[in-house]
Amino acid sequence: MIILNGGSSAGKSGIVRCLQAVLPDPWLAFGVDSFVDALPAKLRNGEGGIEFAADGGIEVGPEFRTLEAAWTTGIVAMARAGARIVVDDVFLGGAASQERWRKDLDGVDVLWVGVRCDSAVAAGREIARGDRVTGMAAGQADLVHRGVTYDVEVDTTRAESLECARAIATHVR
Repeated sequence: MIILNGGSSAGKSGIVRCLQAVLPDPWLAFGVDSFVDALPAKLRNGEGGIEFAADGGIEVGPEFRTLEAAWTTGIVAMARAGARIVVDDVFLGGAASQERWRKDLDGVDVLWVGVRCDSAVAAGREIARGDRVTGMAAGQADLVHRGVTYDVEVDTTRAESLECARAIATHVR
C-alpha cells in the first residue's frame, strides 16, 4: 500500500493519478473524498458525521469514526488479498490519524508519503477548485503533518504531480 497524507488542495489526487500511470503494475486508488461522498446525506455536514465550519474547520463525530474504521479495514483487506492500493487521505488528527491506519496494517507493506504544499499556494488552488470551504487548505497545510512519520515526502508548491509521482515511485518495491 501507498498512503498519501496532505492537506486539502495539496495535490494528492493528481499524484495518485500519476502514480497509477507511472507504476508498472495496476494500483487501485481510494481517497477520503470518495469516502465522504459515500456517506449518507445526514452525515455529510451533520451531527455525528462530518461537519464543515464556515472558516474551513472540520469536526468529525462518532458515526463518522465508526464508518471510517470499517472503510479502512476494508481497504486493508483488499491489500491483504493481493491488490495494490494507493490511498489519498487527510490526517486531521495528525499522528492519531496515522495510528488509526497502523492498527489495521500489521503485516502489510506500506509506503507512507507526506504531500506538502505552501498554505498560500494550496489556498489559491482551493479557490480555483470552487468545491471546498474557503480556509480548509490553509488550516490543514501543517496540521495534518503534526507527529506523522513518513518514508518519503514531496512538495507540490513548485513540483508538478508527475514529478512527485516519479519521486514516490522510486521508493515502491
